[in-house]
Amino acid sequence: MAAIQFRLLKQDGAARLGSLTTPHGLIETPIFMPVGTQATVKAMTPEELDAIGARIILANTYHLYIRPGHELIRRLGGLHRFMHWDRPILTDSGGFQVFSLNELRKITEEGVRFQSHLDGSYHTIRPEDAVAIQEALGSDIAMCFDECTPYPATHDYARRSMELTTRWARRCKDAHSRGDQALFGIVQGGMYRDLRERSAAELVEIGFDGYAVGGLSVGEEKEHMYGVMEWTAPLLPADQPRYVMGIGTPEDLVEAVWRGFDMFDCVMPTRNARNGMLFTSFGRLNIKGAAYAEDQGPVDPACGCYVCRNYSRAYLRHLYRSGEILASRLNTYHNLAYYLDLMAQIRAAIAEGKFDSFRREFHGRRETQ
Repeated sequence: MAAIQFRLLKQDGAARLGSLTTPHGLIETPIFMPVGTQATVKAMTPEELDAIGARIILANTYHLYIRPGHELIRRLGGLHRFMHWDRPILTDSGGFQVFSLNELRKITEEGVRFQSHLDGSYHTIRPEDAVAIQEALGSDIAMCFDECTPYPATHDYARRSMELTTRWARRCKDAHSRGDQALFGIVQGGMYRDLRERSAAELVEIGFDGYAVGGLSVGEEKEHMYGVMEWTAPLLPADQPRYVMGIGTPEDLVEAVWRGFDMFDCVMPTRNARNGMLFTSFGRLNIKGAAYAEDQGPVDPACGCYVCRNYSRAYLRHLYRSGEILASRLNTYHNLAYYLDLMAQIRAAIAEGKFDSFRREFHGRRETQ
């Protein structure tokens, strides 16, 4: 029996309403996954995440391998017990983080040799190692090890990178042995349609529990990002989950759902919160602005989260300018609550067959600000 089961409940255009059953619970899709890089979603407790509707979070294989070590986490009962989170977890393979090391890493057929960003020590991660680390962590969904194609890249470089990712995907599939853990393949190919189509076909032929689109939100223009999603979604199996990695803004999420994707993650709501940038139903709000010094209103009058019910813009601005830890906590709480509520609204719109009008109204509110 498969580690996960995906049910497509309804389709509204290309937008999909589904349910994903995992060893640690059921997830309604489309879904946004808060990023808990080092076994914590920064500034949030697991109880707070549960309260605002988080049903799956993401943790990072590279960072947990470097510190505290996957074997230590295995000895302590696995990642769920280690971080006190009993709902589903997806672990990325570490490919993007290694890609980000630039001069500190070298990519070969065997794998990637790199220097730790912490102490400069040398390490090698092969596809088999990435799988073994994720099996030790015990996530519900593991990702294949891939090379994240940089942008811009020539067609030749993107082709060679995609071919390497496919060969690594086969090795990941062969190495994966944990029956209670799903394994997703990752479509690469840069901004080139023929390469994306070939990558998707080859991964589907290998056969995975779900499929992701990687190599986006790496500096490309929106039209390229949306184009890749449009080309790729129809090539992926309709009865399995589709995941766009590393996006993005609320606008990106709406557009990705409209193109037929189900799962998303991004550090944007948490990272931007710590920098004073708040997401609202009418666009972004920079809480550092002097205009909010005496503003007694909530961050977003349309938001019913704990922060918007209890704290003013003036107070949040004061906390941020004073360097108080509570600023990061409250800003993060609101941003994640907004993202998760947006996904709930998207699911409701698809269920009612009204996603097209929801999308138009969503963008219209931003354009009038």
